[in-house]
Amino acid sequence: QVAESGGGLVQAGGSLRLSCTATGFTFEDYAVGWFRRAPGKDQEGVACLSVSDGDAYYSDSVKGRFTVSGDDAKTTVYLQMDGLKPEDTAVYYCATSTRPWTYYRTLQPRYFGGWGQGTQVTVSS
Repeated sequence: QVAESGGGLVQAGGSLRLSCTATGFTFEDYAVGWFRRAPGKDQEGVACLSVSDGDAYYSDSVKGRFTVSGDDAKTTVYLQMDGLKPEDTAVYYCATSTRPWTYYRTLQPRYFGGWGQGTQVTVSS
């Protein structure tokens, strides 16, 4: 089971850090992905971290602004979001994958499971 936290309301240009925390297991053998769903839009994969080797992947929409990282205990994965824009407003979810990297690096939701409940991020203009 995973749980997201850290969402909130921020002005454009601001920052937030989201956390995805594992309960009852560690992320050591997983890739952890971050996804978002904005009202009226399809779910979008934004970032993914291969926890075992630290490789990270980003969508073009967030590259250079968002950074995904993990803690030493391998129980929490963070999404640092800088330079936030109103179009980043969405519910953000994390999920895990045990697929090979050629799958999870695509950031497609169908390759991930164990979804959390999500955390709302709202960016005001």
